[in-house]
Amino acid sequence: MRDAFVKKLSELAEKDSSIFFITADLGFGVFDDFAERFPSQYLNVGVAEQNMVGIATGLGLEGRKVFTYSIANFATLRCLEQIRNDAAYHEINLTVVASGGGFTYGGLGMSHHATEDISIMRSLPGVKVVAPCTAWETYEATESLSKDKGVSYLRIEKGGIQEPPSSDTQFKVGKAISMVPGKDLTIMSTGGIITECLKASDILKEQGISAEILSMHTVKPIDEESIISSALKTKNLITVEEHNKYGGLGSSVAEVIAKRNLDCKLICIAMEDVYSAIVGTQDYLRSYYKLDHIQIIEKAKNLIS
Repeated sequence: MRDAFVKKLSELAEKDSSIFFITADLGFGVFDDFAERFPSQYLNVGVAEQNMVGIATGLGLEGRKVFTYSIANFATLRCLEQIRNDAAYHEINLTVVASGGGFTYGGLGMSHHATEDISIMRSLPGVKVVAPCTAWETYEATESLSKDKGVSYLRIEKGGIQEPPSSDTQFKVGKAISMVPGKDLTIMSTGGIITECLKASDILKEQGISAEILSMHTVKPIDEESIISSALKTKNLITVEEHNKYGGLGSSVAEVIAKRNLDCKLICIAMEDVYSAIVGTQDYLRSYYKLDHIQIIEKAKNLIS
């Protein structure tokens, strides 16, 4: 996802001199080419995330389209006041790019695990929240958000599927993407953990269960139409996210169900209300906190039975 982001950002900067990229002492090697090609559109502020957002706000007020970049918790929680009071309140064109959503930096411990960021950023008025499920979505989202007015949150991870599910798939902020068709239940996911959902779908299919997989890459604004359509079609919904169970994708879907008084079942697979005190790889932590395909399969079977 990170490489897809850098590739698209370079393409945008080449065509649009108002594009400006700020990093907080991260991305060495990855951003070297960008820095060399666009020195007047690049700044490394050092380990100073709060200052980074202040600088971004000033540039935004002068008409720049700014992207800031750091590890997820540092890009958001460390400078939340600056994002809220400076950038979002003044509706500057800023995309806060968070590298390492969820357990991407699992081996670095709880300080580097991003498990509350979606909820917090989603609560800020007017802020879009996009957590691409694939590298292709990251590439498309980068361009889309560069054209939007106001603050956006782009939560990316390492790796990711490179191609869209079909040649005619189109990306639009706020519009879910169908990854796999299905009729027995619908599994909705945000972020790179969709790979666990796809694994679960393949295994469930072998057992005679047809699971629809939706990429809910945008948590705010949420795609209400897709939620309603799936609720009416399968009546069995599961949300999967590498995030705390409060305020993320599951909460967003539950709000739509309640508001529309939809007749369906919903199971939310997410972290319980705990801090991720365990250290390990992303795959290990997904398993430990019961977010992997094994858990999805179990919940799916319980739901439709």
